[in-house]
Amino acid sequence: MPTPPAAPTSGPRPADPASGTRPADLSGRRRTRRLVVHRAWFVAAVTFVTIIGAAAFRSLPGLLIDPLHQEFDWSRGTIGLAVSVNLALYGLTAPFAAALMDRFGIRRVVAVALTVIALGSGMTVWMTAPWQLLLCWGVLVGLGSGSMALAFAATVTNRWFTERRGLVTGILTAASASGQLIFLPLLSWIVEEHDWRPAAVTVALAALAVVPFVWLLLRDHPADVGLKPYGSREFVEKPAPVPGAARRAVKVLFSAARTGPFWLLAGTFAICGASTNGLIQTHFIPAAHDDHMPITTAASLLAVIGVFDVVGTVASGWFTDRFEARRLLAVYYALRGISLLFLPMLLALGGPSVRPPMIFFIVFYGLDWVATVPPTLALCREHYGEDSAIVFGWVLASHQVGAALIAFLGGVARDVFGSYDMVWYASGALCAAAALMALVIRRGRTAVPVVAGA
Repeated sequence: MPTPPAAPTSGPRPADPASGTRPADLSGRRRTRRLVVHRAWFVAAVTFVTIIGAAAFRSLPGLLIDPLHQEFDWSRGTIGLAVSVNLALYGLTAPFAAALMDRFGIRRVVAVALTVIALGSGMTVWMTAPWQLLLCWGVLVGLGSGSMALAFAATVTNRWFTERRGLVTGILTAASASGQLIFLPLLSWIVEEHDWRPAAVTVALAALAVVPFVWLLLRDHPADVGLKPYGSREFVEKPAPVPGAARRAVKVLFSAARTGPFWLLAGTFAICGASTNGLIQTHFIPAAHDDHMPITTAASLLAVIGVFDVVGTVASGWFTDRFEARRLLAVYYALRGISLLFLPMLLALGGPSVRPPMIFFIVFYGLDWVATVPPTLALCREHYGEDSAIVFGWVLASHQVGAALIAFLGGVARDVFGSYDMVWYASGALCAAAALMALVIRRGRTAVPVVAGA
């Protein structure tokens, strides 16, 4: 009598007659899904680390004002001019960088940008004249950093994610604050103990160290690795390279400039830049030093702003996924303006020590620092669709123009009036105006011609 065939030890198990499912296989599939992390999160992680590396240079300008003034006898207005050129180019380069990423890919643009940052920062150690500071720190570092601006984060988010965009935007925006947190205490210690030149070299090396990670790990589009964007149900083909990057960036600007929301977003974001990068990041340390606070202490407070900036920006991204963006902006700007009006009194009362009211200001301001970015980007996406990354680049340009004006005018005000009090009060009033402007932005999508491929 022939022996019956043995039961198979592999292959699909028979279905459960009661449920019609294969429980063991189903649990295995569920277990597999739990373990697999979408590639988009790895790309976001590399982007985060890249922005942290690029953020090192942004920690240095406020630390350079006093050392350069003492060594070369340059006025604070002259040094502030170089910083303002840096900030302006940081913004004006961003929309062209977003278009260049569409043409040549994210990896190439970012790797070149980091190299330019390293070159500009490293060359400052040999400068002896103000025009060299303007060229190295103003032009070269400004151009390189502009290509690493938030338009980079917007491009990565738009390509790799269809869900959780607000959260991812908040996380990537917080990367610049994390870089400030990491590098500010280190750079302030280097400046205090070893002069400003080793600090400039440290920034150059930090930018160069990130280049291999960008080249090896970053990918331009989900289609490059055969994946759908995170949260998408359909596979998205990689778009063909778009020629004429500069022409496209300008055409998008002209299209967006015919709409009201663009000017309101640009105006509010200009005030955002004036009250953060231009004012606090550039002038807080010398202003605190005027009131006898040690430079390392003031730098540590600025780093603490970076800690709470991470929390505030990620939370803002979460809020943006759930609440109306324009109302969030109004709240953020109103609270920021109120806090700035109290800062002159806090600096005068503190002296060389750090009192609890100053700590409260630092925490409060940190939570609000760039919490404006996720709702601003969400409004750009809502109104301008496929061109939103480039439109946001132009809105970011206004942010940096505002920062550049205050970086320069703040230094001039300090030279003329002997204090920064007037600048704090004027910035608080501007933030109140920004809150009102945010409420005027209308809902819904504005019809903007799509100029891709133009």
